[in-house]
Amino acid sequence: MHPLPRPRLSDLRPFDPSSPLLLKFEDDPAPRSRISVHGIPGGVDEMLSVFDACLQVGKLDRAALVLTRLGDKPALPGHDLIVLHNQYLRAAIDKAFEQPDSEWASSLHQWYELHIRGKGLPQTSETVACMLKVSLLSSQGSELERLVTWYMGMLPDDAIYQVLSEVDILTQQDFGVISSIYQPASQMLDDLEFPLQDEEPQLSTEEANPTQTTDLLEAKLEQNDTLEVLAVPQKGLGLKSLRGVLSFFDKIKGLDISKLPLAERREIQGRLEQDCVDAAIARWREENQALMKMGLSSTLATNALNSQLYEWHCALECRLKEEFALFEESEKRERKNEEDQDRCLYAPFLRQSNPTRLAAVTIMSVLNAISAAGVDKGIQLSNLLVQLSKSVEEDVRYLVRHQQLESKFKKARKSKVRREEENLTDSSTAQSAAGDETKSNIVQASVYDTKSWPILIKIKVSAVLLSALMDTAKMNVVREHPKTKALVRQKQPAMAHTTIHRKGKKVGLVMPNKFLVEVLKREPRGDFLAKHLPMLVEPEPWTKFDKGGFIEFPAQLVRVKNGEKDQRTYAEAAVERGDMEQVSKGLDVLGRTGWRVNPHVFDVILEAWNSGEELANIPPLDPQIPVPPEPEASDNPLQRREWIRAVKAVENKKSGLHSERCFINFQLEIARAFKDQTFYFPHNMDFRGRAYPIPTYLNHMGADHVRGLLYFAKGKELGEKGLRWLKVHLANVFGYDKVSLKEREQFATDHLKDIYDSATNPLAGDRWWLQAEDAWQCLATCFELKAALESPDPTKYVSHLPVHQDGTCNGLQHYAALGGDVWGAQQVNLLPGDRPADVYSAVADLVKQSIAEDLKVDNIFAKAIDGKITRKVVKQTVMTNVYGVTFVGAKAQVLKQLDAAYPNLRQESGIPATMIASYVATKIFKALSSMFRGAHDIQYWLGECAGRICSALTPEQIERIAKGETPPTKKASSNPRVKKQRRHNEDYTTQFNSTIIWTTPLRMPVVQPYRKSESRIIATSLQDLNLQVPERTDPVNRRKQLQGFPPNFIHSLDASHMLLSALECDELGLSFAAVHDSFWTHAADVDVMNSVLRDSFVKIHSDDVIGRLLSEFQARYKGSVYLTKLGRNNPAEAKIMKLRKEKKLSLKDELFKERERLRLLASSDPEEVQKGREMVTPGSIFEEMSVAQPLSALDEMKSLGLGDIPEEDAAKTMEAALNEEDDEELDAVSDDRDDADILVPEDSEQLKSMLGVNRFESYIKGHAQREAKAAREKAKAKSRHTGTSIWLPLTFPEVPKKGDFDVTQLKESEYFFS
Repeated sequence: MHPLPRPRLSDLRPFDPSSPLLLKFEDDPAPRSRISVHGIPGGVDEMLSVFDACLQVGKLDRAALVLTRLGDKPALPGHDLIVLHNQYLRAAIDKAFEQPDSEWASSLHQWYELHIRGKGLPQTSETVACMLKVSLLSSQGSELERLVTWYMGMLPDDAIYQVLSEVDILTQQDFGVISSIYQPASQMLDDLEFPLQDEEPQLSTEEANPTQTTDLLEAKLEQNDTLEVLAVPQKGLGLKSLRGVLSFFDKIKGLDISKLPLAERREIQGRLEQDCVDAAIARWREENQALMKMGLSSTLATNALNSQLYEWHCALECRLKEEFALFEESEKRERKNEEDQDRCLYAPFLRQSNPTRLAAVTIMSVLNAISAAGVDKGIQLSNLLVQLSKSVEEDVRYLVRHQQLESKFKKARKSKVRREEENLTDSSTAQSAAGDETKSNIVQASVYDTKSWPILIKIKVSAVLLSALMDTAKMNVVREHPKTKALVRQKQPAMAHTTIHRKGKKVGLVMPNKFLVEVLKREPRGDFLAKHLPMLVEPEPWTKFDKGGFIEFPAQLVRVKNGEKDQRTYAEAAVERGDMEQVSKGLDVLGRTGWRVNPHVFDVILEAWNSGEELANIPPLDPQIPVPPEPEASDNPLQRREWIRAVKAVENKKSGLHSERCFINFQLEIARAFKDQTFYFPHNMDFRGRAYPIPTYLNHMGADHVRGLLYFAKGKELGEKGLRWLKVHLANVFGYDKVSLKEREQFATDHLKDIYDSATNPLAGDRWWLQAEDAWQCLATCFELKAALESPDPTKYVSHLPVHQDGTCNGLQHYAALGGDVWGAQQVNLLPGDRPADVYSAVADLVKQSIAEDLKVDNIFAKAIDGKITRKVVKQTVMTNVYGVTFVGAKAQVLKQLDAAYPNLRQESGIPATMIASYVATKIFKALSSMFRGAHDIQYWLGECAGRICSALTPEQIERIAKGETPPTKKASSNPRVKKQRRHNEDYTTQFNSTIIWTTPLRMPVVQPYRKSESRIIATSLQDLNLQVPERTDPVNRRKQLQGFPPNFIHSLDASHMLLSALECDELGLSFAAVHDSFWTHAADVDVMNSVLRDSFVKIHSDDVIGRLLSEFQARYKGSVYLTKLGRNNPAEAKIMKLRKEKKLSLKDELFKERERLRLLASSDPEEVQKGREMVTPGSIFEEMSVAQPLSALDEMKSLGLGDIPEEDAAKTMEAALNEEDDEELDAVSDDRDDADILVPEDSEQLKSMLGVNRFESYIKGHAQREAKAAREKAKAKSRHTGTSIWLPLTFPEVPKKGDFDVTQLKESEYFFS
């Protein structure tokens, strides 16, 4: 029989929704204890991190203390503890080779007896192999025979083979000695093969001769006269930091690295990733030495920031060396003070680096964080410490990984037995993706995260580094004395720690010196630039969660925010099972696409940039923004407030343009460096599966000028169809994309003269290309078209330009397919048509119609906006509504468009623009609601499912509550009426920690991260910090879960569509890139890619996506019960209240009774089933009366559906509109008012009266108090009867009926993507 062919990667894999991936955690985290007298932390996660760090730096005595405390604390099961003991034994053996100690062997034998065998831990073959190694190294004669016999005798016969397979611990010679002593072992040795003892590890060709690369690259093959990029006025860190890293490229001008052998390219890439910190130190030193040679000091050169940074570095390095010297002293001191205990915590982590490198990383990180936060505002201490700790942790992990790779090649190769086992594991992992359904869907997971430093360690490490920097970093300030005019030199602290009160809380701030602020304002934010640059070789394939992408700095497969553990845990489990194969391979496809800088566009951008003039989206070097004249002091104070606001607006605009120009400066420097190279963008994804390039500054997801700068490294002949698509592409980027493809093609033909002029004289000609929506991409297409048409045979022209195919509001396309909306499908081009449908224009037309109706009743808003509604006004709101934009957000979007198009709208209409924007946003929402009825129902269904899940308790949680392990908290209340019913007020919301989890069509588990994290106070040398520490057991943030689920679910679908398309395009040999719902390939391949896009969409939606989600929810949350409330006048309410009066049951009692009833009903014993049917509970009463289950998420869902407008959002919008002209001077008058207390005017007369009163007058006249009182009364009346709480089995509402749209029809739609 022939084996079945392996399915293609681009085929959807079968997925059984009734058996989704489920993580079962062994137990809740153990409670955190106090730090011990030895300086060992009390949290298990903290102890594990300290243990790993101690082993890494060889501090085995400290590691032993950690192990002892872990063994005394019943927090880890035996099989986890033995793994730690094995690591300890291995480290002790390795250290014995480096630092022989006569007593080490006896101490390890004693350790084994006391802590492993004495405590009954489950020993493994690795444990016994380690103890055998200790015996072989330390004993001889009869003592050795006794020990070998003793340890081998502990194993059953079938485990002896496993010990003999531990070839990375025991050598061939060791096996010979063991077999001569222990006879059963000699019989098994014949089955094993071992490498020769003198066999050295063989390096791959890529690692073999790195030294040859430098010689090759130092030779300049040709001169390159590329102009330098004119720098934004800035003296210091960011741009020079970048140029320091990129200076490597100056040595290889004209050399295309892609032509070099792979080994040399990998060496160059590794060098780029490694150089960032060392290059910074070298650059600071060079500038300092240059000043010294000129006879100047950094005191005189006040703007020479790099020179001063070198002094900072030297001073901080000395301080850290002193700190390192105190580590040993603090660890050995018997009576440890608080400072000693802190040192014991952070010492093993800092020891993994060195003072020189830590000083540089600290300086770079702190300045980057301050610059990013706004140099003149300061930065919150907690934020700065978290950012600094992240940078230090990343750098330490890089150093540790580098050391591990070096030690790997110093050891002898593993035996064939181990290699065969690993190969078997690898192949099984690879084959699991082919659909090994025999694996259990339930995976045991650890409750402790050992992959990253705990928050306590992060804060302690960063606090000591920041404190040292603040003590040592000084600014060399030179200022002219105001009277004597003499130069005064002074050293001032570069930054200071202060506290302010914010919302009644004391908040720590780090404020930079005002002279440092002046320097940093001229300096763009720098980052760890080297690892954020494009790669010169294809990225490493994703094989594990943290293995892929860069060579030296592997990123994470899924972007996980600090402290969020659920998504990482699920993703790692899915990777191990092979479920993530299609996702990771899709990211590999995106990363393998080679790119180059378009030299023609680059030259034009560079010339325009160096001119300093504004061009397309490039801001001017010196923006001339007029400042209004200051009014006279005697004038109306309101005019002065207007003037202050106008001056601030000018300053903000100038600052924004400068920041934008600084960022473009970075991008052009990188483009200039990579101008002769082929480069790649490694990709990873967010928790929903959406792919993003990892390199920060230059990538194809950038703005118009960046997209115009980039084209494919690989070219393809145009052919007849390619030439047509190139013309269509020009029309698309120009903005002429709402017409048929023939008309777009004709557009290019009609403008050939303009195209030729743009390509020939882009800056000196007519500049037609600047009229385009995407000007730089239009210019790039002009160059390409001109070159193709001037070639002997345009169809043979090799084109490198990416041609885009964009979806029509892709989120609405998915919603229309899910809901089966025929009208909606037509508006987003899922149905064939002669011309492309435009949903934005359709919504604009509906809005205009509604405004026309309002004009008939003399609506003042309709009068103000009549004739001003355009496609552009509604576009962003329509596009983002499907992704969960709130009404307030939609109002802001509309306001931005109205301000840009009609800056004098307020003066012309007499109505604040914010109010008009609210009116327009309301019309947009209502238009969407009517157009996408099925999608609206789907959103409500998703929200209701989320609401029930977020109010549910799992069977495991109920069991723990029954045992008294997690008692519900009581709601505090001073109301005697509430106290009477306290037994019904048990607050179970702290127990609701079931987050929304679902599986994408590509089998990626998605876990929503929204929880209400508890805060934890961490004492530091700077101040006590109150930090949010996310835990898996934290209660979910119900509102965020509900509102985030519908848009996140749609994002996961469009991400699956993109990756599935990428896989099939790769199989067909196409170059492929994507910006979410914009897909790119060569002009010649557009038709093929279009077919792939349609096939992939149909594959996803031919399945019952919502039905499968329902089945998954039913399986994932099986056995749970949820707490809901019966609405007013519910038929079951009276009977339930009567039952409670008779039985006097608390909500907790009802929970246990409902659990028991469900257990009996699910029994296979008919008698138990009958007992269950006879039980009377609120849940059984509810079922008997066949009442429809109440909508548990009704209030929260008011902002979910397409076109829904929550009342509170509308109220807040009106308040903001009425107050938009008030200045900060009056804000303190009524800061205690709640925005939601403002009543919305219900008629034009009331509105007009409100418009005539500013906020101050409103407060004085008592309007504000009356409005607030009325709002409170209204809210009080609404909450008098909130409903009856009741436990129900977790079931889900019926899936909304689907419309008549057939998704296969889109295969005939020419404009689905176009």
